[in-house]
Amino acid sequence: MTPADVLRGAMPPARRFWPGAAAGFLSEVSAVALLAVSAWLIVRASEQPLVLYISMAVVGVRAFALSRAVFRYLERLAGHDAALRQLAATRTDLVRRLIPLAPDGLTRTSRGSILGSLVDDVDELQNLPLRVVQPLIGSAAVALGAVILVAIIHPPAGLTLLGCLIVAGVVAAGWGWVAGGRAERSIAPLRGRLADAVLDHLGSFDVLVACGAEESSRARIAAADADVRRAVVRRAGAQAGATALVSLLAGIASVLAVLVSTPAVTSGGLTGPAFAVAVLIPMAVFEVFTSVPLAASSWRQVRSAATRIAAATPDVVPAGLVREQGIPTGTGPALGAGLRLRGVAATWPGAASPALHDIDLDVAPGERLLVVGSSGAGKSTLAHVLVRFLDVSGSYTIGGVDVQTLAADDVRRTVGLCEQRPMLFDEDIRQNLLFARDDATDADLEDVLARVGLGPWLRERGGLDARVGERGALVSGGQAQRIALARALLHGFPMLVLDEPTAGVDPAASDALLTDLLSAVGADQAVILISHVTVPARLIDRVVRLESGYVVA
Repeated sequence: MTPADVLRGAMPPARRFWPGAAAGFLSEVSAVALLAVSAWLIVRASEQPLVLYISMAVVGVRAFALSRAVFRYLERLAGHDAALRQLAATRTDLVRRLIPLAPDGLTRTSRGSILGSLVDDVDELQNLPLRVVQPLIGSAAVALGAVILVAIIHPPAGLTLLGCLIVAGVVAAGWGWVAGGRAERSIAPLRGRLADAVLDHLGSFDVLVACGAEESSRARIAAADADVRRAVVRRAGAQAGATALVSLLAGIASVLAVLVSTPAVTSGGLTGPAFAVAVLIPMAVFEVFTSVPLAASSWRQVRSAATRIAAATPDVVPAGLVREQGIPTGTGPALGAGLRLRGVAATWPGAASPALHDIDLDVAPGERLLVVGSSGAGKSTLAHVLVRFLDVSGSYTIGGVDVQTLAADDVRRTVGLCEQRPMLFDEDIRQNLLFARDDATDADLEDVLARVGLGPWLRERGGLDARVGERGALVSGGQAQRIALARALLHGFPMLVLDEPTAGVDPAASDALLTDLLSAVGADQAVILISHVTVPARLIDRVVRLESGYVVA
């Protein structure tokens, strides 16, 4: 995906865009016409003609005053409706493009940057139709019409207005680029850095306090916030300077109109009402024209946002990640005779060498397999291979079916993963379980929590309505693992991969946790337990050891 593709995707379809653009154009035309007719009416009325000669102008003033407001409302209504509908489609497309990269293709990307792309950068794209294309179309059309009208009244005044508009466009856009271009391009990266600092602070608050680093973390947030504020102030200053230049040129245009039109008035070639129109129209035109430097500023921001979004969503899935082979069917392959790996190798995205080499492994239905090894031996890599986060070379089959012929989502309906740090949402216990099976009753949820040893704890917390906090901040590590297993049991995976379930759990409690976890799993469900701690022999059937990505036992 290129920035041009992102920009094209941000524009609403023509059938939705043009009603708002047309309403905006008519609103600006009404504004210019209101001033022109008012100027003509005031000067003509000073000549005390019969009311019959100015009644049409009176009606015109009222009509243009009302139509200006009506068309402005219709522009906001139609324009924002089109932009927001397209915004939803753009964000959905971005998420769809990020899904194949998650989680292993995003490990080198900061959470703040991804959050910025999904929120701030996508939000910025709505300014393309609203603050760039639509204002430029309306302003250009109105300015051209005004120049033609003034040229019909008095050609020198029309040429003067045209020259001032050209100078205003060049000067205002150039000033904005020089004064605010760098600040505009830096705002989104600075916001990403601020988001990173806030997320790190909140996510590691207990560790920061324990290590006495909370003060320095808050200082980092304050520094990032100050950088964002300075960039926003510089951008606002550049925009204010551009608006001031346009206002100055509006006054110059009116003065020049007076100078070039006065000889025609004294010679009788130009009437008083026509003179007033030729002199005052530039003021109305430049009021409309103030949107041009703002559109230039918005364009720079939109372009930068599109560039960052394009960088976050590559056209080609990086080597090492799974490239989808088909459309998910919603049904996982039958476990059948079990899982089988032959000569499997896997490489992390961006890594120079494979993390797994020539792996042969069989797991039968109902078997309890323990995978051990030192840190970096490839245990977590194996877990990510089994659930198709990472692609493989060699043969990987489930029930005799090659996973390369299946959609990754279908594989994950058969092989489930309980991660080392399970993801819990800042909701109640009920909602953290229901997305595994949305038709489960409260009785089902209470039963599965009891199976993983959380029955008494659930009653102490007040039931399923108790909240778990952001990323499980209100529960212990062992309780989070039990909730994650309850979620997996509720889903009913034929095979479960437990990746370091005792990480962050007191060693004295690890045996009890592993006993509860493995006892809760059905006898017909296979379990691959990855652990760096000693596991009671009675809980497992077989042990496989990994060293440097190879199976050694």
